[in-house]
Amino acid sequence: MPTNAPSSSGDKTWIVPAAVLGVAAAVAAGAHAAARYRVLPWLGKYRSWVVGIIPARFASSRFPGKPLVRILGKPMIQVHRTWERVKLASALDRIVVATDDEKIAECCRGFGADVIMTSEECKNGTECCYEALQKLGENYDIVVNIQGDEPLIEPEIIDGVVKSLQGSPDAVFSTAVTSLKPEDGLDPNRVKCVIDSHGYAIYFSRGFIPFNKSGKVNPQYPYLLHLGIQSFDSNFLRIYLSLPPTPLQLEEDLEQLKVLENGYRMKVIKVNHDAHGVDSPEDDDKIEALMRERNIS
Repeated sequence: MPTNAPSSSGDKTWIVPAAVLGVAAAVAAGAHAAARYRVLPWLGKYRSWVVGIIPARFASSRFPGKPLVRILGKPMIQVHRTWERVKLASALDRIVVATDDEKIAECCRGFGADVIMTSEECKNGTECCYEALQKLGENYDIVVNIQGDEPLIEPEIIDGVVKSLQGSPDAVFSTAVTSLKPEDGLDPNRVKCVIDSHGYAIYFSRGFIPFNKSGKVNPQYPYLLHLGIQSFDSNFLRIYLSLPPTPLQLEEDLEQLKVLENGYRMKVIKVNHDAHGVDSPEDDDKIEALMRERNIS
């Protein structure tokens, strides 16, 4: 842990800069948030120590063994810069791959990745991250869940998600969105998001939201696509996994809805990113073509 960076166990309190909100506005905003949302007792402490975890589960209903699929000659977990690009993020103090499969672990160790073995019982990436965090045995303040099926994600997005959580002491979770392409509006694998005027999440859906009464796409509306990266307050991560599944979470099959349904705040940043996730074997050719176009080897 860096000696010049306070952790959540320290006594340095996060102070919102007066130039950003103004002292009076900051007090009012905090009181308003406390009245409407759950505020956890440790929030307000500056969260500085950050670990990035890349879950790489072998099992996948749509694409079994996805992390080992080769794209331009390299295993996807390496080439898609999950590892290579994440290493360029400045906000992470440590990066690990968390996997339940020895073949994936061996592959990752082969290109220099730090690997934590997790149980096959983990149902999703969040559970995988929590188990990895427990095995690391360090008191990280923030855990960044970096999806392994979003090739070409920029390290600046990772840094932005971390900084947004650090700068929002009333939030327990942060994530990123980008512009939604009209052709992706009805694709259930492209998760949509709506946010409030202060940059906090209102809702996520596999459906097309917001949906106007004409039933048609409004070309003037800035629809948002959720990107597969999220950061948790590490203390809240423990709480999150103890919460029972919620109706909206189960209906949409979206983990982040459990955060919102339980009254916690989630900060969202908008980024300019041409999202290219790998959700099925058919996406491989698209990714390879894009990488050749961008001269990425």
